[in-house]
Amino acid sequence: MQTKTENLIVNLTLQFALDSIEYVETLEEKRKFVVANQLLKAATSIGANVREAQNAESKNDFIHKIKIAHKEGDETEYWLEICQKANSYPNPPEKLIEDIKSIQRVLSKIVGT
Repeated sequence: MQTKTENLIVNLTLQFALDSIEYVETLEEKRKFVVANQLLKAATSIGANVREAQNAESKNDFIHKIKIAHKEGDETEYWLEICQKANSYPNPPEKLIEDIKSIQRVLSKIVGT
């Protein structure tokens, strides 16, 4: 069994949360507080749910928490897309877009297996 430090999805989602915080700070500097808050909640929730899944009480509980993480990932993608398309918003870093897509693929694969 892997420890939390060796777990790919735990590490990916933690780093993604940290990277998201940096981008959210940029949004806040531009006074885009509502979207910044929504993005921060969704982006950090992915990793929190993945972490909770590591201590699941059953297989069904594990799957449920991973599905919640995936839903939060969908919401995160939505807020990042809003930021990309809104002319008055600073574009999110390309790495953030790539990372959320990778995380979503991993979470889908976990649920599928």
